Parts: sequence; structure tokens; C-alpha cells
Amino acid sequence: MKARQMAIPVGAGGAYVVSPGQSLTSWVVSPRVESFFPGEPAPAEDRVGYRFVNGFVDVGDLPCRKAFRATMPGRSIEPETDWPVDHLNLPGSNRRVEFTGFWHVPTHVRRWLRSIWRADADGTVELLLRTCGGVRVWVNGIERVRFEPFLRNVESETRVRLPLLAGDNEILVHSEDLAERDTVWFVEMELGGDMPLTVLLPVAVDRDALARLEALARQVRPARDVFAGAPLELLFDTPPGVDLPVEVRIVSHGHDRSCLAVSETVLGAGEPRLVVAGSERVGSGYHGVRLSLGTGAGKVTRAFDAAFIDDLAPAPPGATLAERKRRALRFAARRGAPRIGRVLAMLASDDGEPAAMAAIVDATLATIDRAEDCSDFVMVPLLWLAGAHGDRLSASTADRIRAAVLAYRYWVDEPGNDTMWFWSENHVLCFHASQLIAGRLYPDDRFLRSGRSGREQAALAEERLGRWFDSVEAHGLAEWNSAAYYPIDFIGLLALHRWADAPIADRAGAMLDRIFTMIALHTLAGVPAGSQGRAYDKELRAGPLTELAPFATVAFGRGWLNGGVAALPMFCAGPYAPPAGLADLVDLAPGRSIEARYAQGLESGKLVLFKTEAAQLSTVVDHRTGKPGHQQHVLDIRLAGHPMARLWVNHPGEDDPWGTRRPSYWAGSGILPRVAQHRDVALLVADPRAARIRWTHAYVGRDGMDEILIEDGWLIVRSGRGFAALHASNGLAPVESGATAGHEVRTGEGPVGWVAVIGSGDAHAFGAFRTRLRASTVTFDREALRLDFSPDGRETLSLAYDGAFSVGGRRVAFDHTGPIPVLTHDSADPRLDAFPPFFA
Repeated sequence: MKARQMAIPVGAGGAYVVSPGQSLTSWVVSPRVESFFPGEPAPAEDRVGYRFVNGFVDVGDLPCRKAFRATMPGRSIEPETDWPVDHLNLPGSNRRVEFTGFWHVPTHVRRWLRSIWRADADGTVELLLRTCGGVRVWVNGIERVRFEPFLRNVESETRVRLPLLAGDNEILVHSEDLAERDTVWFVEMELGGDMPLTVLLPVAVDRDALARLEALARQVRPARDVFAGAPLELLFDTPPGVDLPVEVRIVSHGHDRSCLAVSETVLGAGEPRLVVAGSERVGSGYHGVRLSLGTGAGKVTRAFDAAFIDDLAPAPPGATLAERKRRALRFAARRGAPRIGRVLAMLASDDGEPAAMAAIVDATLATIDRAEDCSDFVMVPLLWLAGAHGDRLSASTADRIRAAVLAYRYWVDEPGNDTMWFWSENHVLCFHASQLIAGRLYPDDRFLRSGRSGREQAALAEERLGRWFDSVEAHGLAEWNSAAYYPIDFIGLLALHRWADAPIADRAGAMLDRIFTMIALHTLAGVPAGSQGRAYDKELRAGPLTELAPFATVAFGRGWLNGGVAALPMFCAGPYAPPAGLADLVDLAPGRSIEARYAQGLESGKLVLFKTEAAQLSTVVDHRTGKPGHQQHVLDIRLAGHPMARLWVNHPGEDDPWGTRRPSYWAGSGILPRVAQHRDVALLVADPRAARIRWTHAYVGRDGMDEILIEDGWLIVRSGRGFAALHASNGLAPVESGATAGHEVRTGEGPVGWVAVIGSGDAHAFGAFRTRLRASTVTFDREALRLDFSPDGRETLSLAYDGAFSVGGRRVAFDHTGPIPVLTHDSADPRLDAFPPFFA
């Protein structure tokens, strides 16, 4: 086939010069094309060994991917060029052209990309092609590349050479994959060789307009950490020179990803701010924002998040647990998210809206009938609803629930062609709890997938649950302190406590006691925080808006309620009560300090927590140092003066501040560091030299701080009576523009030592805190990877990357390896270690 060259249309977009080693990110992008692709139902291999870890789990190919890989590679694909432009992908913070997302059922997804590459003479261009999915490339109408590994969420790469003719060459790319729940889908082309390449966009938008769109998309950020009863306000560093059409969509991060608000407005010429009118009515939550700038072929998009809260002041506390449960049920019934837990709250509180209940039940049954991923999370409360309130359901609704329950797939040994995830700690629990309760509710019915009776299902579920409890009782939870996954654990545990018999119900109650104890330790001023086994950006920056926060509010009497109803109505409608006395660990008296140590997870997350009445420092120490991270949140500081007052340190796992990879820019670490903590001081040694991103950084919850200072190499902050400080051996450089302006403090590249310190008290104490920090010394040996911190007037703390940690020359080992928290210091208890804090 003869190559054809294209003439650039009049008014084509501006040229981008790409240097060797850079990625080609300037593309015209087609709409996404989707089609259901389930494959043939079949049982899956049961690789659940009840040894839970964070990160990639090799579960083999599911039926859908087996069918996909059998039929899609090598098939004939005709190049398409007449598609409408969905948006422009312009150079920014992401080296990839990325379409990563979440699909609840197996879905074939694909897009087309187009650009023009200009060559001075005939020749070839060398590229390093990376993808998750499959890629084909046409040059001037001829297919030149066919790279189709189709490995789920596994990056593959190959080197390719594309022939170019002198002048302008049309490049057409087809990117596709099979989306199975959380799906990493991207294509990246890194330029090789030693010559730059000029790239143009075949769109009728001039160079200046493209430059404005590129800058605005890269710079945009919310004006505040949280919008309290106020509309969303967006900031741009460089205002546009002309009026620019803008569409803003605010979407839920919940299972339904529902659209909460849409606004079509204009960013005025010369305006660096955009107020989104009406957005204050979206309700409390940490929501997604989908921004479109421009129109038609000149449109770019940007996705980020923003927090909304009705009131920064916490809810009035209820006098008793029973009263707080009733109040939370009423709140969930009236203002909960449209999930089945809200229906449970409506019936439990006699505060129902029949139309809303019917719509939620319909949506829940559709989710279950389609075997959507995470449908196990709604199956459990649906079974609770059927068991507790079946007499209040219509006969037709009861029959539909029964049919859905009997047709559901409860484990991998039952045939299916879905993408439900059976292998993680929380999903295993919820599937087994569903199987047990379903079998008990319908003991004489035949379950369609397995052919078993309800009694047989329940007996098998008890055996499986025994293995789950054996594991987590011995090792603790791999997803420790997780604001995302403790509420999911609660779905299964609260249901088992209510609906199972001994010993399963007793074991569920004991595990609930453990989790609430850990929550109590890590909650400060109504907001659960701390290091986490699995963290997402949407929880780390959400403060009191996480699904976990209302549990602390109800259990301990102080905090916020929000629309989270995945498990809270089960807590409030059920008989479980947390252990008495936990509130004593939540809110400490002025002058009191405590330290707790324990271990969680098979990979031994060794946890240290130190807190006062106004400040809290939490770490996971000696955890997989030097290995690639996943979602482990290793060092966290929370201050009590504001619900958003939080700091942490991590090594970015990606370039995009609003990306969703695991690890991401803020959640998790690309390379896990060495961490040690003793009382109110933590040391962190990171060596990111093996990673592409070779620097580390700190997040600062700016709006929650009363003071932010940089003095003598220390970042020092105060929120109310709590204060904290960070020091990095490579220096601290606040980011003052772009998406992370005001929130990010970076270090220089290479190995680095971080020191984190907390304190509390009045203005005089804060002054003394600053004075002592300036008088303290920090040294870091980049060759030996050894960090030494000598607080003014106190013992030197030393941490080596190989794990040696000492205080005052005395080796300190972490020897509290059991999964139950142990108080190792309590200033109010002379029986415990009296070694005093350094600053607090």
C-alpha cells in the first residue's frame, strides 16, 4: 500500500518540539467506544490462601480476558479518521496518554488518537512504546506497529521504528484494552535517537489558543482545601486572554459515580478565578470535578477533586451511644448516598421515602444481577434488610430479592464471567458473610450457581470464615487504619456479629473491638487519621468526609456525619457496641501524651502512634524498605485545630498530582523508605535513585493551619494548640504555582533524610518549640544513608537505611510484633516507660 501524506488544515494547532527522552503527548482524541465483553461462564482457580498482602495479586486470567486474548490480537482493524473530536491531550504533568478508570463489568474499551509528525527529510523515528492494553499505529495510512500484549494492569514495552517522509506525516493510533474493574489503560511513546521531533495537531485551533488551554489545564486547582457551605472556586496562575467556555461536572466518588451538579459557564478574559455557582448544594463529601475548557475540536479536559462540607464545626455530641446511633440513622435516612444502606436506615428509623427506597432497591438488584464488581458490598446489607425488615417489603420486592440472592455468585468455585474481585482481605470477608447469611435466610432453597442448598452454602461459608479469622487474628489487617477499607470490613463484621451464631459471631465482635481500638488511638478531634495499609488521595485529603469518620463520631461522641452509608446504618441498627473506655484514648487531657505500638498484616506493618491532646504522629516502620510501594501511607501528622490540618511525606508514584495510579502522586510511595519513630519524633530515609522520579515531597493541609513558617531549614506549622515540623536534608522548596501550589514542599533529588516532630501547647509553647528546633542539629550521610537528629538538650536519634535505629547511642528495636495495640508510654501512668517526649 502506498503511503499517503496529509496536508495540514488551515489554522492547524501549534507545533510542539519533543526532545529525545520525552514522551509524545500531543494528540487529538476520539470518544471512548465501549462494549460488554464477558466471555463464557466458568469457575476460576481458587488462589485465595488467606494470606493477605497489599499490591498485585496474580489471580490468573478470568474468563473474559481468556476470550479477549483469544479473539482480539491480530484481528483486522480498519483505520478510522472520521470520528468527532472528544478532547485534546496536551503536554502536561502526565507522560502517558492515559484513560485509566474503573469499570464494574468486563468491558472492551478503545480510542483513536491522531497527530502530525513533521520531518525535514525521509527517515525513521525511534520510539520506546509502552502500554497497558494493545496499540496499533498507522503512518500515512499504512499500519506500521501492532503491539498487543493485553496483560491486565501490567505495563509492557517494545522498541519500534516508524518510517517518516519529508514533510508532514499523519500518525493514527488505536489504543484498546479489556477493562476489568480498576483498569490501568494508557499508551506512551518516548522519543529515542538524538534528534528532536516536531508534532502538530490537526485541529482548527491556533497556537496561542492551544497554549492557553494547555496552561490552564495544567494550573487549575481548587481555591481551598474544603468549601464550607460555599461554592466551588477554581484558581489559575495565568488567566486567559479571551473569554473561554467552561463546563464543570461534580461527580460522586461512590459506587454509582452519579453526577451531582453540572455548570456551563465562562472563564472571563483576565480572570484568574472561576466560581461555580450552585455547587454549594452538592452536599458534604470529597467529590470528583470534571472540567472541560473550550469547545469542539479545541476542548481540553482535566479531572481533579474537591471537598465540600456543610459546617466546619462538628455535630453536637449525643449523651449516649444509643442516642448517637439514632441520630446517625436519621441523618443517613434523609441525607445518605443512594445505596442500600440508606434504605436500611430509613426502615430502622421509620423515616422512609417510598419512591427513594424503591429506586435504591432497583439499582441494588441491578448491580447484583449484573454481578458487578463490589456488588458483594451491597449484597450484605441487602440480606440484612431482607432478614430484619422482610415483613415490611412488598411480596414482589421480596421475591425479586430472593431471586437475586439465589442466582448470585458467592465464590470463585461457582461459574461466572464477571470481574468481581474475590482475592483481597475485604472482599473475601464480604463474599463469605454474604454466603453465610444468604444460606441461613434461605436454607431450603437451591442456589443456582453452585447447586447447593442454603444450608450447604452456610456450612461452607462458616468453614471459609474460620480461615479468614484465623489469618487476621494471627497477623492483623493488611489494610490497617484504612479510611477506605475499614468501613468495608465493617460491612462483613457487623453483619456476622448480628446474623451468625457462635463462634463466628463472637470472633466478629472481637475483631470489631480491635478495629475500634485502633480507630480510637488514631482519631484526633473527631477525624481518624494515621498511617494506612491502603490509602487513596480521596481519603487522605478528605478529613471528616471519609466513610470512616462517622463511625468515630457515633462511637466516641465527637465529629461529623456525612452521606456514607456502606456500613454505618448496620452499626447504628445493630447490637454491637465498642469497648467501654475507648474515648479515653481519643481525646486526651491537656498535658497527657501516649504512645502505642503493634503490628498489622502478614508483611508486618510495624505501627507506632504518638499523640497529645492537639497533635498526632503516626508511622509504619521498617516496612518493605527499598521495594516498590503500593498504597502504604507511611508517615502521617494530624493537628487538632482544624479538620483538614494534616501533613505527610511520600515518594510520588506518578507525575500527575491528580492521578489515580497505585501508588499515586500523594497516596503510597513509588519506593518505600526506611522509617523509625520514638515518641514525638520520626526519622525517614528515602533512596529514590532507582525510580524515574528521584525526589520526595511533603503535603501540607494549608487551610487547616494558623501559621506556616520556614525557618532554618524547618517547615513549621501550627493549627490551634497543635504544632508540627518537617526537615529534609536536601532542602525544602515550597511549590508556588500549578496544581499543587500552597500544598506541596519538595526536596532535591537523590537520597534524603526527613525529620518529623510534633508538639502542643499555647503561644509560649509554640515559641519554645521553634527555638528548640533552630537549636537542634540534623546531619545526613548520603553515602552511608544515615540520618542523625540531635534535639536541643536531648539524646541523638540515628537511623540507617539498613535498619539500625538508636536513641542516645542505645539500639532500639521494634519488639511489639503482636496485632493488639500496646501502650508503651502514657504520661498519666507511671507504670509505663517514663522516657519523656522530645518536644511535646
